[in-house]
Amino acid sequence: MQFDEQKVQDFMGRMVGEFGAVASAPLIALGDRLGLYKAMTEQGWLTSQELADRTELSERYVREWLGAQAASGFVDYDPATQRYRLSNEMAMCFAVDGSPAFIPGFCDCAEAMFRALPKLESAFRTSLGVGWHMHHPSLFKGTERFFRPGYAAHLVAEWIPALDGMQARLDTQGARVADVGCGHGASTILMAQAYPNATFFGFDYHEPSIEHAREAAEQAGVANRVSFEVASAQDYPGRDYDLVACFDCLHDMGNPTAAAAHVRETLHVDGSWMIVEPFANDRLEDNINPVGRVFYSASTMICTGASLSQEGQMALGAQAGEARLRNVVTAGGFTRFHRATETPFNLVFQAQA
Repeated sequence: MQFDEQKVQDFMGRMVGEFGAVASAPLIALGDRLGLYKAMTEQGWLTSQELADRTELSERYVREWLGAQAASGFVDYDPATQRYRLSNEMAMCFAVDGSPAFIPGFCDCAEAMFRALPKLESAFRTSLGVGWHMHHPSLFKGTERFFRPGYAAHLVAEWIPALDGMQARLDTQGARVADVGCGHGASTILMAQAYPNATFFGFDYHEPSIEHAREAAEQAGVANRVSFEVASAQDYPGRDYDLVACFDCLHDMGNPTAAAAHVRETLHVDGSWMIVEPFANDRLEDNINPVGRVFYSASTMICTGASLSQEGQMALGAQAGEARLRNVVTAGGFTRFHRATETPFNLVFQAQA
C-alpha cells in the first residue's frame, strides 16, 4: 500500500487535538458535578489548595484537574504564583447553567454515548434498534441541559413570534398547547412561564422523564397550568390544541408520518404545529461542517437507533433536512408548511392544515 507519509503525519497532528477533546469531556463532567467551575467563578486567582478547600475535595486530584484545564485553555495559569483563574467568559461556558454557551450538558450526553457502545455494536450487526429508554440516564439529563439554554434564548423571544398569528393567540385566555416528546419538560415550562393565560400539556413515552418533568413544574411554580402524561406521539390525548410543538424529536420517531397525522387530528381547525429540528441542509455534502459533524455523530449513536426501535423504522436521522421533513408533514395531511426561522443549530417550521 502506497501512501503520502506527510499527509499521515499532518493528520496525526490534527488527531492530537481530537484526542485532547475526547479526554477533556469526562474532566468537564467532573468539574461540573463536583462544583469546581462554580467554585472558581468570580474568585480571581486560586491555588489548587484553595480550590480544594472551597470544594472539600482532595488537593492532589484538584491540582491534576487544574493542570488539564490549563492545558486545554479552559482556565488561566500564572506560573509565578502557581495560581489558576476561571475567566468570566469561560464561566459562561462551564459554570452558568442558564447561559446559551453552557457546555457540560453535552458531556453528559457523551457519557451516555460511550456507555451505549456495546448496544450499538450489536445493533450495527443485527439492524435492531436501540430505544431511547435503553440508554444510560446521563443521556436524559444531558439532553435537557444541552438543549435548554438554546430554548431559553430563542423559544419565547424568536421562535414563537415567528409563527404566523401564534404570539397573540397564546396571550389569549384559554389557549391550549401540547408539547409532544417533551422529555424533562424544559420547553413546556419555559412556554408556561412566558404565557400565563395558556394551559400546557407535555407528553412523552419515557416515564422517568415525565416524572422528572412533573417535579420540575412544581419547582418552577407552574404546575397549576402544566400537566405531564406518559403517551406517544401517535396516541397522546386531547383535541383542539391551538399549538402542538415537537422539539428536536420528530426525527427520533419510528413513524413520524403517523405522528404528523395524529397532530393534525388533535389541532384546532386553525391551529399550528411548531416543529423544531436540528439544523441541516438537504444534501449530505452541504452538512460536512462542524455542526453537521456533531449531529451526524449523535444521530448514529442515539437518534437512528431510537427510530429503528419503533414501529415504522423510518430513521430520518438528526440531519433530515427541510425537504424530507416537508414530505413527512404533508404525507400526514398538512397542506401548509414553511420554515419560520432558524439558528445555527435549529430549523423551526410551522405546519397548518
